Amino acid sequence: MDEFRFYHPIEVRYGDLDPQGHLNNAKYLTYLEQARIKYLQKLGLWDGSSFLELGIILADVHLTYHAPVHFGQPVRVGVRVVRLGNKSIHMEYRLEDAETGEKLASASTVSVAYDYRARQTIPVPDGWRQAIYDFEGIA
Repeated sequence: MDEFRFYHPIEVRYGDLDPQGHLNNAKYLTYLEQARIKYLQKLGLWDGSSFLELGIILADVHLTYHAPVHFGQPVRVGVRVVRLGNKSIHMEYRLEDAETGEKLASASTVSVAYDYRARQTIPVPDGWRQAIYDFEGIA
C-alpha cells in the first residue's frame, strides 16, 4: 500500500520552531495528532464534541525524520490505517512538502480502542471497522 487517501494541511507556525529555525521535534507528534483527528472526523468516527466519546488512546509511536521543516513551508500529513486488530488500530503517516511532495518525516502509531468512562480497552467498534475498511479499501 503506497497511497494515502487522506491528507491534512498543516501550517508551520513560528512558535513551532526550535532555536535552529527548524520544526521542533515534539511538534511532529502534534502534527500527526491533528491529522489523525481530522482523519477520524472525515470518516465520521468522531463528531468533535467530546473527547470522552473519541474512544481511542495512543499506545505506541515511531517517527523517522527525513528532512528539516522550516517556518512557512507548506506541509501536509498523509494518514492511513494499515491494520485493524481486535482492539488496536495501526496507522501510518507521511509528512511532506505540499508543493514538491518531498518526504519530510514518516511515522507509525498504534492506538487502542478505549472506554474512558470504564477506563478499559474495548474491541474496535464494528461501525469504525466498516468505515475504515470502506475508506481504505482493505479487508
